[in-house]
Amino acid sequence: MANNSYSGVKNPAGEANHDGEFGCSLKELRALMELRGAEGINKVQECYGDVNGLCSRLKSSPVDGLTGQPADIDKRKAEFGQNFIPPKKPKTFLQLVWEALQDVTLIILEVAAIVSLGLSFYHPPDTTDAAGGVEDEGEAHAGWIEGAAILLSVICVVLVTAFNDWSKEKQFRGLQSRIEQEQKFTVVRSGQVIQIPVAEIVVGDIAQIKYGVTTQTVVRSQGRTHVMEGSGKMLVTAVGVNSQTGIIFTLLGAGDDEEDDEDDDEKKKEKEKKKEKKNKKQDGSVENRKKAKAQDGAAMEMQPLNSDEGAEREEKRKANLPKKEKSVLQGKLTKLAVQIGKAGLVMSAITVIILVVLFAVDTFWLQELPWVKECTPIYIQFFVKFFIIGVTVLVVAVPEGLPLAVTISLAYSVKKMMKDNNLVRHLDACETMGNATAICSDKTGTLTMNRMTVVQAYIADKHYRRVPEPELVPSSIMDLLILGIGVNCAYTTKIMSPEKEGGLPRQVGNKTECALLGFALDLKRDYQAIRNEIPEERLYKVYTFNSVRKSMSTVLKNADGSFRMFSKGASEILLKKCYKILTASGEPKVFRPRDRDDMMKKVIEPMASEGLRTICLAYRDFPATDGEPDWDNETDILTSLTCMCVVGIEDPVRPEVPDAIRKCQRAGITVRMVTGDNINTARAIATKCGILQPGDEFLCLEGKEFNRRIRNEKGEIEQERIDKIWPKLRVLARSSPTDKHTLVKGIIDSTVIEQRQVVAVTGDGTNDGPALKKADVGFAMGIAGTDVAKEASDIILTDDNFSSIVKAVMWGRNVYDSISKFLQFQLTVNVVAVIVAFTGACITQDSPLKAVQMLWVNLIMDTFASLALATEPPTEALLLRKPYGRNKPLISRTMMKNILGHGVYQLTIIFTLLFAGERMFDIDSGRNTPLHAPPTEHYTIVFNTFVMMQLFNEINARKIHGERNVFEGIFNNLIFCSIVFGTFIIQIVIVQFGGKPFSCQGLTIDQWLWCIFLGFGCLLWGQVISSIPTSRLKFLKTAGHGTQKEEIPEEELDEMEDLDEIDHAERELRRGQILWFRGLNRIQTQMDVVSAFQSGTSFQGAVRRQPSSGSQHHDVTYVSSPSHVAFSTATAATASATVGCECVFP
Repeated sequence: MANNSYSGVKNPAGEANHDGEFGCSLKELRALMELRGAEGINKVQECYGDVNGLCSRLKSSPVDGLTGQPADIDKRKAEFGQNFIPPKKPKTFLQLVWEALQDVTLIILEVAAIVSLGLSFYHPPDTTDAAGGVEDEGEAHAGWIEGAAILLSVICVVLVTAFNDWSKEKQFRGLQSRIEQEQKFTVVRSGQVIQIPVAEIVVGDIAQIKYGVTTQTVVRSQGRTHVMEGSGKMLVTAVGVNSQTGIIFTLLGAGDDEEDDEDDDEKKKEKEKKKEKKNKKQDGSVENRKKAKAQDGAAMEMQPLNSDEGAEREEKRKANLPKKEKSVLQGKLTKLAVQIGKAGLVMSAITVIILVVLFAVDTFWLQELPWVKECTPIYIQFFVKFFIIGVTVLVVAVPEGLPLAVTISLAYSVKKMMKDNNLVRHLDACETMGNATAICSDKTGTLTMNRMTVVQAYIADKHYRRVPEPELVPSSIMDLLILGIGVNCAYTTKIMSPEKEGGLPRQVGNKTECALLGFALDLKRDYQAIRNEIPEERLYKVYTFNSVRKSMSTVLKNADGSFRMFSKGASEILLKKCYKILTASGEPKVFRPRDRDDMMKKVIEPMASEGLRTICLAYRDFPATDGEPDWDNETDILTSLTCMCVVGIEDPVRPEVPDAIRKCQRAGITVRMVTGDNINTARAIATKCGILQPGDEFLCLEGKEFNRRIRNEKGEIEQERIDKIWPKLRVLARSSPTDKHTLVKGIIDSTVIEQRQVVAVTGDGTNDGPALKKADVGFAMGIAGTDVAKEASDIILTDDNFSSIVKAVMWGRNVYDSISKFLQFQLTVNVVAVIVAFTGACITQDSPLKAVQMLWVNLIMDTFASLALATEPPTEALLLRKPYGRNKPLISRTMMKNILGHGVYQLTIIFTLLFAGERMFDIDSGRNTPLHAPPTEHYTIVFNTFVMMQLFNEINARKIHGERNVFEGIFNNLIFCSIVFGTFIIQIVIVQFGGKPFSCQGLTIDQWLWCIFLGFGCLLWGQVISSIPTSRLKFLKTAGHGTQKEEIPEEELDEMEDLDEIDHAERELRRGQILWFRGLNRIQTQMDVVSAFQSGTSFQGAVRRQPSSGSQHHDVTYVSSPSHVAFSTATAATASATVGCECVFP
């Protein structure tokens, strides 16, 4: 290990020692923290004697920990800092306003409005004839109003957009703080083992760690320090910004604003450098390795600059791995928005050109008027008016409300899902869950209640169908049994008194161990007395449970120098290691293979067929005469055991699970159970849950058999072999986490079924991490899950309940439907508004819908409609159809029928009113009015009817699958009702009191009733459209297809080679641009870290840079011996910097 010295960050606080309050200063602890391995141990021994000496200096006890007194905790926080790393500052409201103002169409509109405003104040000499008929002077003075109104409308749009962004950011910061608050760590204070929030850890705390815990609790990223084996205690010596992680965060600018903006020239230079580096990869890597060897004695390989061979191998490996596709829905939407935007741009350009040409032909050719110099501003004013009409056509055509609708829908769903016990960590998981076709679920705690109790036992040659009375068990066996249970269950596991009188005792810790401790209590014996007599420090050796051993063993040293080992584990595995069994007399007798087979048939299989988990309890004595055994040789140690008893543990199926699984199956989702239990137990539970039905021909396999079937003669996994198994597989028993990962990967990569499978996985253990990462959506258990599992997941089930997954499916499908509803509504408005503006402009040389009116319509379409339609609550009906699939277009043929059908009705009404409205209502015509003429009743009726039709069509848009009852459940969505009613009230105000700014003239009651009636006609027309079978309309096409992976150009795929995921939304939006920024940021991060740690400092844990403008975080993972620096990109979770701590192990 390299000699580590830190020279990057100075902290003057380290100088002070508060008049010797503690025996060592912050500066000393930071110096100690920089040392690793033997150097660290030597330093502790040299300065403090041992870890106990360091504990006494920090006024802490290795056994009892800190006192926990508030005054003491506050002193420690003041002296050594808090366990908190400041997150990046959120954007202020004004910054968000400025960002919203960057919208190109709004900028164009602002410029046009300012030009219009300026020209309206110019009054030329008497040139009325030349100007082509300008209105009288009084009306000319009101010319400024339109420009001002457009500016005001733009301000409204900007403020609404900024407020939405601000509330979204606030919501996700709240979500992250909830995740952080829920993260707890086990420490010893005043001799009691308690759980405290991670942020409350202070220097001097004695932390208890065990298998599956994250010890360097820093950021939710890929590379933290995880306990993979064993358990123990550690002394916390640095927290927050003073820990190694905190120092690195300070280096990389945590808590400061990132430099988001780079100079364009610099970017070009960097890009050229990057190309050069790519061409000179080999030279760079050799030089790099030489430098690293000079410093560290071991090659420090930079992955982006590593050796040619290594790079090729890595590239091939990554190219072969299928990438996880994310934000598929947003990718489709962005692509659709771009296509509609292009069409709108073409339409607006044609509108402007036609208006200009018609004006020029009419004024200078037909009327033969000369171009008078004084009238130039008047002509420019006409051209500006035409330009504003063109821009408003573009504003209406460009569906900027689409991303807003997605954001609102996802944010609303995430908020509501938290109430349904789904804590969403990655936003796109919500949308992906709607397409799920398969769920691979754990059994314990997810399908079952995770409240385990021993209900049967085989003890002293007798099979008891219920827990035996204590007097029936020989005292010698009883003493051994209680001793074995007491010491061979984690000391953090305990049975506590019920919270409410008359309730069940509380189970704390591992539930299987809780069942055994409960068994001891049922036998009227106290396990705690054993633990008081033999504290955890006196345990000589502990072999903790893991997925390979499937057992746990604890060794005690006796007074005479001999050893006794107690073991517990899966009965069929542990019984194979037993050569003796205790009889009714309490004496051991030889346990032959045929005896074991008899026990399997008569005891274990009957227990398992009833859905019980069978656990064997055994022990072994090591005589003092044989000397101390080689404890590292597990094969020899875990053999020659004596069986004490076999117990059957019941974990009842959650009462709501069978119904939830039925809903999944009806919704076209296949549920598979993947468990570590034996096949009989698994099959029995699967049948109770409804995963297996009597008479089904589905497969139930054990892990060994599964591996045998999917591997070829060379032991390699073949996809073709997996494809023969997974469609019929329903239960995978005695499986390892590797089997789970293999199954998930096999299903995702399969091409047997035309539609690509979308797989959700549940997991709670440390080794479930790879499967959770690989799955399209990973669910971690919030209660039983380890930190590692939670970190690898997309959604955390706060109640560990399978029925919560079904709710996630409902919300996911609801997001998709909400977006489709919004699209159906918006595209109808788009088509009608653009055609009306275009045709009206071409025929009457003016748009029937004025610029400010268009902006109001745009506000209804975008912000209000997205709020109303994207917040529809999900219904059970969503689970009555099959998953859409990733390739389904956003706009189905039924939706296209609705869009075109309602478009025809609305255009017919608008054009009838436009060209015959003055005769129908006996009013003056609004066509061909002068430049600044006052508003007319005619055009006001056109505008009002148009808005009324949109309001009633919004109700139609609530149904997208051809349903007739569009009012069903309408009062369940108060937001929708409020917005429709509110829009109607505002429309009355605009029409009756809007006047010149809104180009409106107040209407009579009769005219209002006609407008409302024509709007209501949309609902009646909707029933007519629903009666036409979509299958008859062969000409209808779908729209809104996403870009398939196969369609992505090779160059872009090459750019994405170092990514684990393809973000479709990002790709569609930025194309190759964002990939370049990502590469640049990675190199910058790399150079920051290398320059700061030139002396070879290696550190564990992960460093995540704070998010810059995009949604990318950058992880840096250091692995020692040889020091290998790997740079990887992780998509933004909801987390940013939280906390860090450094520790010394006693």
